[in-house]
Amino acid sequence: MQQLNSLDDAVREKTLELCGLIVRHPQFQEILKRVEAFMADPAAQQQYQSLSEKGRALHERQEKGMPLDDGDIAAFDAERDAFLGNPVAKGFLEAQNEMHDLQHGVQRVVNRTFELGRVPAQEDLQDCGGGCSCHH
Repeated sequence: MQQLNSLDDAVREKTLELCGLIVRHPQFQEILKRVEAFMADPAAQQQYQSLSEKGRALHERQEKGMPLDDGDIAAFDAERDAFLGNPVAKGFLEAQNEMHDLQHGVQRVVNRTFELGRVPAQEDLQDCGGGCSCHH
């Protein structure tokens, strides 16, 4: 059991080192700035919430087989365009996507390590056609 604890400690230590590297990286800092700008902008947050609710409602109607009204679609499109026209809101969406890509990239390498039983080489991380855990 002692060996497992030392392995856990070593993995935890290296994981924390990785986390430190990530948060100190200039690209990550830029992502955080865009998220913080959004969090400091109640109007952008309200736009986001409203757009999300409208999108969910349209999706639910579509899932239930109900026809989508052209006016509802046009209203959603107009609201989406206004949201994307807000630089803080657009920056937030881009930051979310970049954060997701970073998380997915780290998870992909870790997953492949467990699958292969070794540190993956670059060719091990190439797309394989969808039959493994490297895809969303």
